[in-house]
Amino acid sequence: MATLFGTQEWADALKKEIDNSQAYKEAAKNWEGDLYIIIEPDASYKHRHIVYLDLWHGECREASLIEDEGEKSPAYRIFGPFIDMKKILDKEVDPVRSMMTGKIKVKGDMGQIMRMPRAAVELVNCMTSFETEFPD
Repeated sequence: MATLFGTQEWADALKKEIDNSQAYKEAAKNWEGDLYIIIEPDASYKHRHIVYLDLWHGECREASLIEDEGEKSPAYRIFGPFIDMKKILDKEVDPVRSMMTGKIKVKGDMGQIMRMPRAAVELVNCMTSFETEFPD
């Protein structure tokens, strides 16, 4: 059964996948920092979603849907239009390449992200390891 994107259930499913992924644990064993993943509306999708992830040394301490961007102060903000984020979730494009080409924007310590590109790839693998349904 598909999990509806942009819901707390989706964030919970992602947390479960992160916590169960040995590949993510290994790739992100030195990662320290929480983040927002912000999906901006575009011509094909009218919703804005903010997913908060508290990632620490290969574990996800919290995953939640955030209504107000000012609710938390994460170390990183990863954001972009729905069409580009969906291409990452559909594994049509590499997440690190999307960041380097500016399709997906990042605020935070890019040096840390560039030192651990496999952690970003494994995080996306966790996002795509369960079936997602997108609202209209």
